[in-house]
Amino acid sequence: MPKGKPWTEEQEKQLKILIESGNSLEDISSKLEKTKQSIRHKIKRLGLKVEEGRYEKTECPSSSNLVIPLDLPSIEKQLRVLAGAIDKLQKNDLTKTDVMRLGRLIAGVKNYSELFPRYVDYRGIEQKVDFALEWLKKRDEERKNLARIRNKN
Repeated sequence: MPKGKPWTEEQEKQLKILIESGNSLEDISSKLEKTKQSIRHKIKRLGLKVEEGRYEKTECPSSSNLVIPLDLPSIEKQLRVLAGAIDKLQKNDLTKTDVMRLGRLIAGVKNYSELFPRYVDYRGIEQKVDFALEWLKKRDEERKNLARIRNKN
């Protein structure tokens, strides 16, 4: 038996449009004012296809699915999220839950801003190592070719 409010035809149409537009599950949830789990079930029931390659699903430690973007957002985007959270915290009409959520969001942005440059550096190092290995392979082939030429003479 369904737990929440039933879906209207208009909401189902909006869901299809939002999916076709490539919106994230979080954005869809916010716009339709439905839970992510409810949206996942509706997508499955309607046989809709989520844009391939943009998100992948994985099991997270809790019992819910976590939607992971394949492309990482830039530090600039995360700083904008941080600025928005700080602006919102300065308002007096926030509930205790809002303050806690914004605090977790700020902590998440802080962690992301620390980890992202490390990831970028690792990718750069990986590229340099790949280049060096390729160069060594070519050098070894050239040495073998030179040795063959010397042996023929």
